[in-house]
Amino acid sequence: MILPRRKFLQFAGASTVASAYSRVATAQTYPTRPITIVVPFAAGGAGDTIARIVGERMRGPLGQPVIIENVAGAEGTIGAGRAARARPDGYTICLGTIDTHVLNGAFYSLQYNVLDDFAPIVPLIVAPLVLFARKSMPARDLNECVAWLKANPDKASAAVVTLGLRLVTLFFQRETSTRFALVPYRGGPPAVQDLAAGQIDLFIATPLYLPLVQTGSIEAYAVTSDARMTIAPDIPTFAEMGLPTLSYSSWFGLFAPRGVPKDVLGKLNAAAVRALADPAVRSRLADLGYQVFRREQQTPEALGALVKADAEKWWPITKQFRIKAE
Repeated sequence: MILPRRKFLQFAGASTVASAYSRVATAQTYPTRPITIVVPFAAGGAGDTIARIVGERMRGPLGQPVIIENVAGAEGTIGAGRAARARPDGYTICLGTIDTHVLNGAFYSLQYNVLDDFAPIVPLIVAPLVLFARKSMPARDLNECVAWLKANPDKASAAVVTLGLRLVTLFFQRETSTRFALVPYRGGPPAVQDLAAGQIDLFIATPLYLPLVQTGSIEAYAVTSDARMTIAPDIPTFAEMGLPTLSYSSWFGLFAPRGVPKDVLGKLNAAAVRALADPAVRSRLADLGYQVFRREQQTPEALGALVKADAEKWWPITKQFRIKAE
């Protein structure tokens, strides 16, 4: 059927108004059903743990259940891609990191754009990294570990889970003039399990696995923060051990697909901010070695600026290592 021009314009205008009204109505009633947080990593890892702690407390402000969906693989690109392609209605959001929302864009040929296809919701926490080692490593501290690695080139192995962890591990190799194999894992739990079993020698990861140090299952030699961690004051910083360039922090935040109505993003942000203000949430995150972003930083704009700044900083640096996607 061919419509006359006037009728066509009336129909098109009515459709635009209806679409706008639908978006406004959705924002006003949102949410009316459960919300899913896609975690692009395996269950039991740092991202999964953070999402569950924060998501559980978001349930109250939102008035709906918050479901965690683990979609691991390809260093976070599968889960992030699923979130990027989700309907932009606020019912599917994503836990993101410097790896999934910055570094992956420098290495992978993706079906989505890490900088343009997501709407930032809120930055959650920032965390240093810890150099863990198998319990039977013949070294009492970082200096002895480096000496052993130099005396045994290409005989050791280190687990890597994300591009960020691989980058820091390669940087550690360069700064210490050591050589060892990098073994990719789908998640932190299987990597640390092999570390505790002595199947691999090293693993640079978030402080999530410090309890295994306390039980004597693995060792910890140094942390990438500028100061020692409150929860593990016996672990020195890399700077203290003569490696000041090994300063690095990972961050975690929440993202929505591009196109989610602003009012919906506001409700998600408000729920997350309330969750982060909960003393029980802050205590649990602190016990894991994670630092909550300051209240004034808990905005979509702050997370967007962080992503942009890290892309400008780390993309050129990572290119130097010529890391190939696996």
